[in-house]
Amino acid sequence: MAGAPGVAHKGRLAIIAGRGLLPLRIAEAARAGGEDPFIIALKDEASHPFDGFETISLGVGNLADIEKSFKQKGVGRVVMSGGVVRRPDWRDIRPTFKTILKMPSVVRTLLSHGDDTVLQMVIQLIEAMGCEVVGAHDIAPGLLARIGPLGRMSPAGDDLRDIDKATEAARMLGHLDIGQGAVSVGGRVIALEGVEGTDSMLQRVASLRAEGRISARRRGVLVKLCKPQQDMRADLPTIGPSTIENAAKAGLAGVAVEAGGALVLEEEAVIAAADAAGIFVCGIDPELPKGGLK
Repeated sequence: MAGAPGVAHKGRLAIIAGRGLLPLRIAEAARAGGEDPFIIALKDEASHPFDGFETISLGVGNLADIEKSFKQKGVGRVVMSGGVVRRPDWRDIRPTFKTILKMPSVVRTLLSHGDDTVLQMVIQLIEAMGCEVVGAHDIAPGLLARIGPLGRMSPAGDDLRDIDKATEAARMLGHLDIGQGAVSVGGRVIALEGVEGTDSMLQRVASLRAEGRISARRRGVLVKLCKPQQDMRADLPTIGPSTIENAAKAGLAGVAVEAGGALVLEEEAVIAAADAAGIFVCGIDPELPKGGLK
Protein backbone atom coordinates (compact mmCIF):
# COMPACT_ATOMS: atom_id res chain seq x y z
CA MET A 1 0.00 0.00 0.00
CA ALA A 2 1.30 3.45 -0.90
CA GLY A 3 2.44 5.40 2.11
CA ALA A 4 3.07 2.31 4.27
CA PRO A 5 6.17 2.38 6.48
CA GLY A 6 9.12 0.49 5.08
CA VAL A 7 7.96 0.64 1.45
CA ALA A 8 10.51 2.03 -1.01
CA HIS A 9 9.17 5.06 -2.89
CA LYS A 10 10.18 6.65 -6.17
CA GLY A 11 11.15 10.01 -4.71
CA ARG A 12 9.35 12.39 -2.42
CA LEU A 13 5.60 12.83 -2.66
CA ALA A 14 4.25 16.21 -3.78
CA ILE A 15 0.61 17.22 -3.38
CA ILE A 16 -0.76 19.82 -5.79
CA ALA A 17 -3.49 21.34 -3.63
CA GLY A 18 -6.67 23.02 -4.80
CA ARG A 19 -9.84 23.86 -2.89
CA GLY A 20 -11.42 21.83 -0.12
CA LEU A 21 -10.17 19.51 2.61
CA LEU A 22 -9.04 16.65 0.36
CA PRO A 23 -5.43 17.86 -0.09
CA LEU A 24 -4.98 18.21 3.67
CA ARG A 25 -6.43 14.76 4.34
CA ILE A 26 -4.08 13.24 1.76
CA ALA A 27 -1.12 15.03 3.36
CA GLU A 28 -2.13 13.70 6.78
CA ALA A 29 -2.50 10.15 5.43
CA ALA A 30 0.90 10.38 3.75
CA ARG A 31 2.53 11.57 6.96
CA ALA A 32 0.82 8.78 8.92
CA GLY A 33 2.40 6.37 6.41
CA GLY A 34 5.88 7.70 7.16
CA GLU A 35 6.21 10.18 4.32
CA ASP A 36 7.13 13.87 4.31
CA PRO A 37 4.84 15.33 1.64
CA PHE A 38 5.68 18.60 -0.10
CA ILE A 39 2.65 20.81 -0.75
CA ILE A 40 2.18 23.06 -3.76
CA ALA A 41 -0.76 25.23 -2.71
CA LEU A 42 -2.32 26.70 -5.86
CA LYS A 43 -2.71 30.48 -5.64
CA ASP A 44 -6.33 31.65 -5.34
CA GLU A 45 -7.47 28.02 -5.13
CA ALA A 46 -6.06 26.24 -2.05
CA SER A 47 -8.52 27.02 0.74
CA HIS A 48 -7.04 25.40 3.85
CA PRO A 49 -3.72 25.97 5.64
CA PHE A 50 -1.08 23.25 5.70
CA ASP A 51 0.44 23.99 9.08
CA GLY A 52 3.43 21.77 9.79
CA PHE A 53 3.93 20.76 6.16
CA GLU A 54 6.56 22.19 3.82
CA THR A 55 4.49 24.33 1.49
CA ILE A 56 4.98 26.66 -1.46
CA SER A 57 2.32 28.75 -3.21
CA LEU A 58 2.38 28.80 -7.01
CA GLY A 59 -0.03 29.72 -9.79
CA VAL A 60 -1.86 26.87 -11.47
CA GLY A 61 -0.24 27.71 -14.82
CA ASN A 62 3.30 28.18 -13.50
CA LEU A 63 4.75 24.99 -14.96
CA ALA A 64 8.32 26.29 -14.91
CA ASP A 65 8.42 26.92 -11.15
CA ILE A 66 6.46 23.73 -10.41
CA GLU A 67 9.11 21.70 -12.27
CA LYS A 68 11.89 23.64 -10.53
CA SER A 69 10.35 22.88 -7.14
CA PHE A 70 10.04 19.20 -7.98
CA LYS A 71 13.74 19.02 -8.81
CA GLN A 72 14.82 20.98 -5.73
CA LYS A 73 12.75 18.83 -3.37
CA GLY A 74 13.53 15.46 -4.96
CA VAL A 75 9.91 14.85 -5.94
CA GLY A 76 9.22 11.62 -7.77
CA ARG A 77 5.47 11.20 -7.24
CA VAL A 78 2.64 13.72 -7.52
CA VAL A 79 -0.97 13.74 -6.35
CA MET A 80 -3.40 16.26 -7.80
CA SER A 81 -6.21 16.97 -5.36
CA GLY A 82 -8.85 19.55 -4.55
CA GLY A 83 -10.99 21.72 -6.76
CA VAL A 84 -9.79 24.29 -9.25
CA VAL A 85 -12.48 26.84 -9.98
CA ARG A 86 -10.72 28.85 -12.67
CA ARG A 87 -8.71 27.53 -15.57
CA PRO A 88 -5.52 29.51 -16.11
CA ASP A 89 -5.57 32.12 -18.83
CA TRP A 90 -3.10 31.17 -21.54
CA ARG A 91 -1.22 34.40 -20.80
CA ASP A 92 -0.62 33.19 -17.23
CA ILE A 93 1.06 29.96 -18.29
CA ARG A 94 4.81 29.80 -17.68
CA PRO A 95 5.92 26.79 -19.73
CA THR A 96 8.93 24.61 -19.12
CA PHE A 97 11.50 24.24 -21.88
CA LYS A 98 9.97 20.88 -22.79
CA THR A 99 6.46 22.29 -23.06
CA ILE A 100 7.15 25.40 -25.16
CA LEU A 101 6.48 23.52 -28.40
CA LYS A 102 3.28 22.08 -26.90
CA MET A 103 1.83 25.49 -26.01
CA PRO A 104 -0.57 25.75 -28.99
CA SER A 105 -2.08 22.38 -28.05
CA VAL A 106 -2.22 23.33 -24.35
CA VAL A 107 -4.06 26.58 -25.14
CA ARG A 108 -6.56 24.81 -27.43
CA THR A 109 -7.30 22.25 -24.71
CA LEU A 110 -7.86 24.91 -22.05
CA LEU A 111 -10.17 26.90 -24.31
CA SER A 112 -12.32 24.18 -25.86
CA HIS A 113 -12.22 20.88 -23.96
CA GLY A 114 -13.90 19.41 -20.90
CA ASP A 115 -12.38 18.95 -17.46
CA ASP A 116 -11.34 15.33 -18.00
CA THR A 117 -9.41 16.20 -21.16
CA VAL A 118 -7.71 19.09 -19.36
CA LEU A 119 -6.74 16.84 -16.45
CA GLN A 120 -5.30 14.22 -18.80
CA MET A 121 -3.22 16.97 -20.40
CA VAL A 122 -1.98 18.12 -16.97
CA ILE A 123 -1.02 14.54 -16.09
CA GLN A 124 1.01 14.32 -19.30
CA LEU A 125 2.75 17.61 -18.54
CA ILE A 126 3.69 16.42 -15.04
CA GLU A 127 4.93 13.10 -16.38
CA ALA A 128 7.09 15.04 -18.85
CA MET A 129 8.79 16.52 -15.76
CA GLY A 130 9.93 13.01 -14.85
CA CYS A 131 7.36 12.40 -12.09
CA GLU A 132 4.84 9.64 -11.60
CA VAL A 133 1.26 10.82 -11.07
CA VAL A 134 -0.61 8.75 -8.48
CA GLY A 135 -4.20 8.91 -7.27
CA ALA A 136 -5.50 10.20 -3.96
CA HIS A 137 -6.77 6.69 -3.24
CA ASP A 138 -3.24 5.32 -3.63
CA ILE A 139 -2.10 7.48 -0.70
CA ALA A 140 -5.31 7.46 1.36
CA PRO A 141 -7.25 4.30 0.41
CA GLY A 142 -9.41 4.68 3.51
CA LEU A 143 -11.21 7.58 1.82
CA LEU A 144 -12.72 5.36 -0.88
CA ALA A 145 -16.46 4.72 -0.60
CA ARG A 146 -17.45 1.13 0.12
CA ILE A 147 -20.62 -0.53 -1.12
CA GLY A 148 -23.69 -0.36 1.06
CA PRO A 149 -25.10 2.19 3.51
CA LEU A 150 -22.70 4.10 5.76
CA GLY A 151 -25.18 5.25 8.38
CA ARG A 152 -28.45 4.12 9.96
CA MET A 153 -30.65 4.82 6.94
CA SER A 154 -30.86 2.65 3.82
CA PRO A 155 -32.47 3.33 0.43
CA ALA A 156 -35.69 1.46 -0.30
CA GLY A 157 -38.66 1.54 -2.64
CA ASP A 158 -38.72 4.74 -4.70
CA ASP A 159 -35.16 5.53 -3.61
CA LEU A 160 -33.86 2.52 -5.54
CA ARG A 161 -35.71 3.61 -8.66
CA ASP A 162 -34.23 7.10 -8.30
CA ILE A 163 -30.76 5.60 -7.90
CA ASP A 164 -31.20 3.79 -11.23
CA LYS A 165 -32.45 6.92 -13.01
CA ALA A 166 -29.78 9.22 -11.60
CA THR A 167 -27.07 6.61 -12.30
CA GLU A 168 -28.09 6.45 -15.95
CA ALA A 169 -28.10 10.25 -16.20
CA ALA A 170 -24.74 10.64 -14.43
CA ARG A 171 -23.15 8.08 -16.73
CA MET A 172 -24.42 9.90 -19.84
CA LEU A 173 -23.29 13.24 -18.39
CA GLY A 174 -19.84 11.77 -17.80
CA HIS A 175 -19.59 10.55 -21.39
CA LEU A 176 -19.99 14.19 -22.43
CA ASP A 177 -17.22 15.23 -19.96
CA ILE A 178 -19.52 17.73 -18.27
CA GLY A 179 -20.04 16.59 -14.68
CA GLN A 180 -20.28 13.66 -12.29
CA GLY A 181 -23.63 14.03 -10.53
CA ALA A 182 -27.35 13.86 -11.20
CA VAL A 183 -30.52 14.14 -9.10
CA SER A 184 -33.65 12.08 -9.71
CA VAL A 185 -36.96 12.79 -7.96
CA GLY A 186 -39.93 10.48 -8.45
CA GLY A 187 -38.14 8.59 -11.23
CA ARG A 188 -37.49 11.80 -13.17
CA VAL A 189 -34.07 13.42 -13.60
CA ILE A 190 -34.43 17.02 -12.44
CA ALA A 191 -30.83 18.27 -12.15
CA LEU A 192 -27.46 17.60 -13.75
CA GLU A 193 -24.13 18.78 -12.37
CA GLY A 194 -22.25 21.32 -14.47
CA VAL A 195 -19.24 23.50 -13.88
CA GLU A 196 -20.93 24.99 -10.77
CA GLY A 197 -20.27 21.81 -8.76
CA THR A 198 -22.39 19.54 -6.58
CA ASP A 199 -23.22 21.92 -3.74
CA SER A 200 -24.44 24.62 -6.12
CA MET A 201 -26.54 22.06 -8.01
CA LEU A 202 -28.15 20.96 -4.75
CA GLN A 203 -28.88 24.58 -3.84
CA ARG A 204 -30.60 24.91 -7.23
CA VAL A 205 -32.70 21.82 -6.42
CA ALA A 206 -33.66 23.38 -3.07
CA SER A 207 -34.78 26.54 -4.86
CA LEU A 208 -36.86 24.55 -7.35
CA ARG A 209 -38.44 22.69 -4.45
CA ALA A 210 -39.25 25.96 -2.65
CA GLU A 211 -40.83 27.34 -5.84
CA GLY A 212 -43.09 24.29 -6.10
CA ARG A 213 -41.51 23.08 -9.35
CA ILE A 214 -40.55 19.79 -7.69
CA SER A 215 -43.11 17.71 -5.83
CA ALA A 216 -42.96 18.14 -2.08
CA ARG A 217 -44.24 14.58 -1.65
CA ARG A 218 -41.35 12.92 -3.49
CA ARG A 219 -37.87 13.14 -2.03
CA GLY A 220 -35.26 11.96 -4.55
CA VAL A 221 -31.61 10.91 -4.67
CA LEU A 222 -28.26 12.42 -5.65
CA VAL A 223 -25.87 10.04 -7.45
CA LYS A 224 -22.20 10.80 -8.12
CA LEU A 225 -20.11 8.60 -10.43
CA CYS A 226 -16.73 8.58 -12.09
CA LYS A 227 -16.90 9.59 -15.72
CA PRO A 228 -16.62 6.46 -17.92
CA GLN A 229 -13.39 7.72 -19.51
CA GLN A 230 -12.01 9.26 -16.31
CA ASP A 231 -8.41 8.78 -15.25
CA MET A 232 -8.65 7.52 -11.66
CA ARG A 233 -5.59 9.55 -10.73
CA ALA A 234 -7.46 12.85 -10.79
CA ASP A 235 -10.80 14.42 -9.84
CA LEU A 236 -12.56 11.43 -8.30
CA PRO A 237 -16.13 12.23 -7.23
CA THR A 238 -16.04 13.46 -3.65
CA ILE A 239 -18.64 14.04 -0.95
CA GLY A 240 -18.32 15.52 2.52
CA PRO A 241 -20.53 16.93 5.29
CA SER A 242 -21.57 19.90 3.13
CA THR A 243 -22.91 17.50 0.50
CA ILE A 244 -25.15 15.86 3.08
CA GLU A 245 -26.29 19.20 4.51
CA ASN A 246 -27.20 20.52 1.06
CA ALA A 247 -28.93 17.25 0.10
CA ALA A 248 -31.07 17.55 3.24
CA LYS A 249 -31.90 21.20 2.45
CA ALA A 250 -32.93 20.07 -1.04
CA GLY A 251 -35.37 17.60 0.51
CA LEU A 252 -33.60 14.52 -0.83
CA ALA A 253 -33.86 11.06 0.69
CA GLY A 254 -30.17 10.36 0.27
CA VAL A 255 -26.86 10.38 -1.55
CA ALA A 256 -25.28 7.48 -3.46
CA VAL A 257 -21.70 7.41 -4.77
CA GLU A 258 -19.67 4.91 -6.75
CA ALA A 259 -18.10 2.35 -4.40
CA GLY A 260 -14.36 2.12 -5.04
CA GLY A 261 -14.54 5.12 -7.36
CA ALA A 262 -15.55 8.02 -5.10
CA LEU A 263 -14.08 9.60 -1.99
CA VAL A 264 -15.85 10.26 1.31
CA LEU A 265 -14.25 13.05 3.32
CA GLU A 266 -14.81 13.30 7.07
CA GLU A 267 -16.73 10.00 7.06
CA GLU A 268 -17.74 10.20 10.73
CA ALA A 269 -19.12 13.71 10.21
CA VAL A 270 -20.87 12.59 7.01
CA ILE A 271 -22.57 9.72 8.84
CA ALA A 272 -23.53 11.95 11.78
CA ALA A 273 -25.02 14.57 9.44
CA ALA A 274 -26.94 11.93 7.46
CA ASP A 275 -28.31 10.24 10.57
CA ALA A 276 -29.31 13.58 12.07
CA ALA A 277 -31.14 14.57 8.88
CA GLY A 278 -32.76 11.16 8.45
CA ILE A 279 -31.23 10.58 5.02
CA PHE A 280 -29.08 7.76 3.68
CA VAL A 281 -25.57 7.84 2.25
CA CYS A 282 -24.29 4.75 0.51
CA GLY A 283 -21.83 3.28 -1.97
CA ILE A 284 -23.23 1.64 -5.10
CA ASP A 285 -22.07 -0.47 -8.03
CA PRO A 286 -23.33 1.48 -11.07
CA GLU A 287 -23.09 -1.63 -13.25
CA LEU A 288 -25.78 -3.43 -11.22
CA PRO A 289 -29.53 -2.73 -11.04
CA LYS A 290 -30.41 -0.56 -8.05
CA GLY A 291 -26.69 -0.06 -7.50
CA GLY A 292 -26.28 -3.60 -6.21
CA LEU A 293 -28.40 -2.77 -3.16
CA LYS A 294 -31.23 -4.96 -1.98
